Amino acid sequence: MAPYESSSSSSNPKEVFIPSYVKAISGSLGGLVEACCLQPIDVIKTRLQLDRSGYYKGIVDCGVKIVKDEGVRALWKGLTPFATHLTLKYTLRMGSNAVLQKHLRDPGTGELSNSARLISGFGAGVLEAIIIVTPFEVVKIRLQQQKGLAPELLRYKGPIHCAFSIVRDEGFLGLWAGAAPTVMRNGINQAAMFTAKSTFDRVLWKKYEGDGQTLQPWQSMISGFLAGCVGPVATGPFDVVKTRLMAQNRLAGSEVVKYNGMIHAIRTIYSEEGLLALWKGLLPRLMRIPPGQAIVWAVADQVIGLYEKRVLKQS
Repeated sequence: MAPYESSSSSSNPKEVFIPSYVKAISGSLGGLVEACCLQPIDVIKTRLQLDRSGYYKGIVDCGVKIVKDEGVRALWKGLTPFATHLTLKYTLRMGSNAVLQKHLRDPGTGELSNSARLISGFGAGVLEAIIIVTPFEVVKIRLQQQKGLAPELLRYKGPIHCAFSIVRDEGFLGLWAGAAPTVMRNGINQAAMFTAKSTFDRVLWKKYEGDGQTLQPWQSMISGFLAGCVGPVATGPFDVVKTRLMAQNRLAGSEVVKYNGMIHAIRTIYSEEGLLALWKGLLPRLMRIPPGQAIVWAVADQVIGLYEKRVLKQS
């Protein structure tokens, strides 16, 4: 979203510039809350995407089998890297999007066009994918694909051990396995999400950023939920390919690497498993991402709203 919305409407009589650091803080707090609430859905999504044998029959069956075979704690596997990753990701996403939008505004009118909003969102998604998302998700997926809880039976003992093991065995770039589909997924997701969130705020609640109006948490959750529904459908194949590439082990003498890159993975999955396999895990993504965006924006909008009210009160 933009630092401020330019509008001549009486519904937005006074504009307040919202610094990027305020956006960054609001995103980090929202990401922390989201991670704690939705980690089980992410574990189920990963297991479904990695399942080639049909062991899991669906979301509920997958969750039940994980609890039965590995215990309830297994649903929170990878929480530490997931929570850290989300906190850093939203900090970078919200802050960089605000900076990009500031520089893409019309210098004369201060207005932000729809194309500039899309470009800002895509740019924020690309930055977060390269800097934060890819290495953290590689570690998270490697941890989540391990079955069981007995430490002596697990290859990776924790997120730090996992990261060091990947670097030692596969090289530093092993932490960036699946970077290409991650960049495409996150870029498209954020372009759609920031544009949709701003649109829903204006259409549903007549809310313009910088107008001093703070949405109720339930209003932010509705806008965030709706905005979060578009990306998963559009980026399903990139997410499946990303997961498959990240889960591959490149150790000499281990299982032969099945996928040689994003395009090869898409072709292989399509030829061997069918078109719908490229959208495996879509339902748990829709169960996780839109509610996640609802949680993030419910927190973020309150933080931003407090800043708006404080600045308006002092001015």
